[in-house]
Amino acid sequence: MSSVPNHILRQAKSRDFRASVRIGKSGLSETVLEEIRQQLNSRDLVKIKVNKGLFGREQRQEVWAFLSENTGSELVLQRGNIGVLWRR
Repeated sequence: MSSVPNHILRQAKSRDFRASVRIGKSGLSETVLEEIRQQLNSRDLVKIKVNKGLFGREQRQEVWAFLSENTGSELVLQRGNIGVLWRR
């Protein structure tokens, strides 16, 4: 996270930036990963929202690490059940 430009951080924190991927009751599937990859190919940032109760507080950190590793991106912001990935 230290190499993330300030303009990317500002955009990620913006309230106008809406979640474009939602992880629902089916959890992390290959379909979800492919959707995130496609969105990262067409834009710099992807905001992801995980349904509440799907993962515990401790598991969320692992989920964001898994997503960033498997999509070739970097986690820019994590707040509760929302995370923002940045295409490196």
